[in-house]
Amino acid sequence: MKVLSIQSAVAYGHVGNSAAVFPLQRIGVEVLPVYTVNFSNHTGYGAWRGPLISPDDVAAVIAGIEDRGVFPQIDVVLSGYQGGEGIADVIIDTVARVKRANPDAVYACDPVMGNSKSGCFVAPAIPELLRERVVPVADILTPNQFELGFLTGTEPGSIASTLESADALRARGPRTILVTSVERPDREADTIEMMVVDENGAWIVQTPLIPMKANGSGDVTAALFTAHYRRSGGDAADALARTASSVFDLLTTTYESGSRELRLIESQEAYAHPRLQFSVRQVR
Repeated sequence: MKVLSIQSAVAYGHVGNSAAVFPLQRIGVEVLPVYTVNFSNHTGYGAWRGPLISPDDVAAVIAGIEDRGVFPQIDVVLSGYQGGEGIADVIIDTVARVKRANPDAVYACDPVMGNSKSGCFVAPAIPELLRERVVPVADILTPNQFELGFLTGTEPGSIASTLESADALRARGPRTILVTSVERPDREADTIEMMVVDENGAWIVQTPLIPMKANGSGDVTAALFTAHYRRSGGDAADALARTASSVFDLLTTTYESGSRELRLIESQEAYAHPRLQFSVRQVR
């Protein structure tokens, strides 16, 4: 499997491609990383250095990859944090060109814009660009519950309303929706859930809630789920189980270490050999 991953990069810590690439490589996926920013660290620190990569420069890197004749081999285009406003056009164009070269390729979009605790933390134009232009061309979408609500103009909370919101999003183009950080009011205390919805049904998995803010965990989640889902031929329940297991163990290792940054390398066995310790329940 080859994944063209268009995301941010940081020198210190693990977000964007700096979070997604190694777990994918550890499960045997070839990754072609293209950077949208090259920062010293993630913006959660409140201060960082380094450039946003211009859309023209991002497009030039991708054109150079195309020049090598690689596009027919690419199975997945994956995008995350986009940085500047013009990156959306580059991604949309790239997806179209990859799919012309390989009609079986899919586009997986992590619509990074914010969360329920922090609100939106991207440039003001990005959420609208994602909703109106990027979402309709995506095959797989991995919003958190906050992002799902913004993209659909709804307020998902219960299993039923989250399913309705996911269905509304699927009606706009994406075939598969992974909703991360599902926090329904009637769930067991100190737990959190993920839900996946596709044409074959809907499944949910519940794990203990680890009391920490983990920048980059969503990037790992989107990458691993997409790879497992694609590799399994669309087995949503299996992809959900493997992803939940790996990410939970990654977060546990990070929390126990006291680190603010993901213990990405130390947790590599959790990606390569997920324990599958959580049951996946079909809800539709």
